[in-house]
Amino acid sequence: MNKQAVVSEKLAEKFKTEKETPYTRFIASEGLEIQNGNYVPSLHEIELKPWARRGGNAVFLNHDASRTSNDCYVMEIPAGQKLAPHRQLFEETVLILSGRGSTVVWDDSGHKVSFEWGPGSIFGIPLNAHHQHFNGSGSEPARYVSTTNLPPIMNVFEDPDFLFGTSYDFKGRFNGEPDYFADQGEQKGLLMETNFVHDAINLPLIEAKERGAGGGHIRFQLAKCSMNSHISQFPVGTYKKCHRHGPGAHVIILSGEGYSLMYPEGEEPTRYEWKPGSMIVPPNMWYHQHFNTGTTPARYLAFKYEGVAIRNAQGVPKAWISQRIGGDQIDYADESREVRSMFANALAKNGLEPKMDKAYEAELADLPPKS
Repeated sequence: MNKQAVVSEKLAEKFKTEKETPYTRFIASEGLEIQNGNYVPSLHEIELKPWARRGGNAVFLNHDASRTSNDCYVMEIPAGQKLAPHRQLFEETVLILSGRGSTVVWDDSGHKVSFEWGPGSIFGIPLNAHHQHFNGSGSEPARYVSTTNLPPIMNVFEDPDFLFGTSYDFKGRFNGEPDYFADQGEQKGLLMETNFVHDAINLPLIEAKERGAGGGHIRFQLAKCSMNSHISQFPVGTYKKCHRHGPGAHVIILSGEGYSLMYPEGEEPTRYEWKPGSMIVPPNMWYHQHFNTGTTPARYLAFKYEGVAIRNAQGVPKAWISQRIGGDQIDYADESREVRSMFANALAKNGLEPKMDKAYEAELADLPPKS
C-alpha cells in the first residue's frame, strides 16, 4: 500500500489551484517557512527565520490537516529583547521551551495584567487581547512553541488586517481580572479550568488507568478557548495503549526518553525516537502508541483543536474506549507480539526490563468480550 497516496501528475494538475490556501499564502507572505510537523526531533534545535510582524524568529510546523484544523509555530525572543505588541482573532496556547520572561495582556478598555514564566510554563492567549512577550535574560534567548487555530480562520476571512487589527473586547474571555493568570485553577474531574500553569513538568496529575500503564493525566481549558490540551505521564518500563483520533494533537515531550509508533490502519508502524523537546503529531486517524524506555517517568503535553469531535453519545473521547465496543483504543490483550518484543529489546539496551505485568493483569478486570 502506498502510504503517501501519490497519484499521476495528470490527476494532480487538476487540483493544482487548490493545493495552496489563504493560510499558506499568508505564511509565505510573512517570509516564513512551513515545515512538516508530524515529527520534530528537537524543538530546541529547529532552525528559525526572522518574523518582522512579531519582532522575533520563527518557523511554522504543520500537520497533515493544518489547512482545516490547527497549526504550530516555534518562536524565539532574542536576549534582552521583546516581541512587538500583538492581537489576533484566533486562539493560541503556549508552552515555554527555554528561557525566562514575562507577558503583558491588555484590552481596549484599559485593563492590563502581567505574569512571569519559565521553562515548562503553559498559558493561553485570550481571544483578541493585546499581548506582548518579554525576554527576562540579557544573555540568553527565550523560546516557546505554540499552537493556534489560525488556519481555518484565515481561510474564512483571507484578510490579515482584519485578523490582527480589529478592535473588539471579548469580555467573556478576558475582562482584566487581576488573578487571570494565577497559577493553576479549579479542578473538575480530569479537567482543570485555568489560564496559566507555572510548571507543567512537575505538575501533580490524576490517576488515569484507562490509558494503561498506571499513568497520570490532567486536562486543561486555557483562556476559555475551544482548543484543548492535556498532560500524560507513564512510569519507567511501561507504555501507553495504542489509539487513534482526529488530526492536530501536538504531542510535546516534557521529560523522559522513549519512542512512539505511528501508522495508518493496515500498514506497518514507523518508529520515532523522542526526548525532552521532541514533538510528534499523529496524522488524522493514524494509530499511535508511546513507550518509555528511559530511567525516569516520561511525560508529554498535547495541544489540540478538536475541530471534529470523535466522541460517543456520553461525550467520552473514542480514543479512550476499547475497539471491542466500537472505540478507537487497542487493548493490551489485542496488540501484536511485535509491540512487546520491540519494547523489551529497547529497554534491554538501557539495562531495564518491562514492568507491564500489572497493567496487563489490571486490564482483564474491565476487558470487554470480543464481539
